[in-house]
Amino acid sequence: MTLGLFDPAFLGGLAAGGGGYDADAQAYITAVEAADGQSLEAAVKDAINAFFVGCKSDGIFSALKASCILAGARTLSGALVPLVSTMPAPTNVGGNFVAGDYNRKTGLKGDGSTKYLDSNRNANADPQDDSHISVFVSADIATSGQPYIGAADPFNEAGGSSVGGNGAGASVFSRNRTSNPTFFSVSLQVGLLGNSRSSPSSYSVRYNGTNGVANETSSTPNNRNVVIFGRASTALTSSRLSFYSIGEALDLALLDARVTTLMSDLAAAIP
Repeated sequence: MTLGLFDPAFLGGLAAGGGGYDADAQAYITAVEAADGQSLEAAVKDAINAFFVGCKSDGIFSALKASCILAGARTLSGALVPLVSTMPAPTNVGGNFVAGDYNRKTGLKGDGSTKYLDSNRNANADPQDDSHISVFVSADIATSGQPYIGAADPFNEAGGSSVGGNGAGASVFSRNRTSNPTFFSVSLQVGLLGNSRSSPSSYSVRYNGTNGVANETSSTPNNRNVVIFGRASTALTSSRLSFYSIGEALDLALLDARVTTLMSDLAAAIP
C-alpha cells in the first residue's frame, strides 16, 4: 500500500510528530516486532498505521477497550499483542493455539473443541447500555450454530452477550446483555460481525455489510470475561478469525470499513 501526500495515514503520522507513524500505531508495531523477534514489512506497517489513524479520524478508536489484530504479525505471539499497551492481552488458554493454527493473511483457526482466547476483559467492565463486541470472520464459517465471541453460559443467561453464526442455517445470532438471542438470515458470514448497544431498549447488529436492529431490553451485565472463539469454554467455534474488539458502543459500519480495509491491505502486503 503506497501512501500519498494527503493520505490520512501520512497526515496522521505528521500529527504524531517527527513525520513518522501515529504514536499509538508505532508503539503497537514496535511491540509486535518485539514479540515476533523480527521486523514487519514496510507495507504491513503502513496498513496498520492507516487503520489506527482511520479509526481515530472516525472517532471510534477510544471505544476499543480490548482488541487484537489476529493477522499481519509474523508469529502467533505477535498476533496476540493488544492494540494499546494499556489494554489487556488475551490468554491463549492452555496454550492450545499453536503456530500451525495461525495464518498471517487470514488469522487464527479454532477447532470447536479446546482452542479459545480469554480476552481478560470482564463483560461488566463497560456500562450496561454502552458496549460492543465484534470479530472479523475470515474463513471456515461454522457449519452449525457456533458463537464467535461472547460472555454467556448457559446460552440464555440474562446479561450475557454473544455473536455467532450458523452456515448450515444461513443465519447469525446475537445478544447484547439480554437473555434472548435475535436471529438474522444471511447467506454470507465472512467479514465483520458484532453488536453495539447505546440504548436500554435495543441494540444494533452488524453482519454481511449491513446493520440490523434487535429490540431487546438490556439486563445487568454478567460477571464473566469475554471469550474469543466462543462464548464460554464449553461453547467454541472452529472458524477462522482475524480481529476482535470489546468495549464501549460505537458505529459498527465505520469499524467494519476500517477492519475490512485493513485485512485487504494486509493480504496485499504479505508475500
